[in-house]
Amino acid sequence: MNARIIGSGNEAIVLAHGYGADQSFWDKITPSLARTYRVLVFDWNFSGAVKDPNLYDSAKYSSYDAFADDLIALLDEFNLRASVFMGHSMSGMIGCIASIKRPELFKRLILIGSSPRYFNDDNYEGGFESSVIEQMFSNMESNFDEWASYFASLVANAKNPLSVEKYEKSLRAMRPEVALSVAKTVFHCDERDILDKVMTPCTIIQTTNDAAVPNSVAEYMQKKIKGETTVEKIDMDGHFPHLDAHLQFLNVLGSVSGFNTHLESSSN
Repeated sequence: MNARIIGSGNEAIVLAHGYGADQSFWDKITPSLARTYRVLVFDWNFSGAVKDPNLYDSAKYSSYDAFADDLIALLDEFNLRASVFMGHSMSGMIGCIASIKRPELFKRLILIGSSPRYFNDDNYEGGFESSVIEQMFSNMESNFDEWASYFASLVANAKNPLSVEKYEKSLRAMRPEVALSVAKTVFHCDERDILDKVMTPCTIIQTTNDAAVPNSVAEYMQKKIKGETTVEKIDMDGHFPHLDAHLQFLNVLGSVSGFNTHLESSSN
């Protein structure tokens, strides 16, 4: 999983990237975090940055549960307890599940653009109709590179071509069959029932215009999560505030209760 620790603080923060990304998506914020924290970064086994094709098994990883077990094993390997966990997109829900299984491992969950369900449902706005997602899967199978270009321009901030290019390149680094398998795990998930079992304090960070996750999802999660939960919004387009608005992102982190760091002065 290419795991490594940056920094040497007393407390630990774990950064878990989302779908189609890798640990480099944290690069704009890790120097600031490493001034105060031991920062654990890693790549999920589906990432194009992981070169061993045998690590990902589509049957095993057909739900978030196996990812949560991998996260727990990683924290045990590094002997981390009461860590701050920062999960982007799908990793936010993985962190929630892991916190239910092993609450002593987590001090706070920071959930960035995360969603328990992407399909619209009765009295729930997930953001997508099922027919749209099924067509997306079909597009991935028929022309993966073309789909990657389209999806990157949809999800990343179109006003920042470098971010779109970075995400597109990262998507294309995945094996197409793995990308499709993980996409099905993500978009078919329904983790709404686990939210009231999450006792760890949570901070939800949501951009004001995220094509993947509508603002109503953040509000829904805040109401359902049992632990003390706040929502922090960053005024920007796209799904990657830590990439496209990292100074604002660091300022938000600096205001989070119990977040022990001087981020505003170290975010240049």
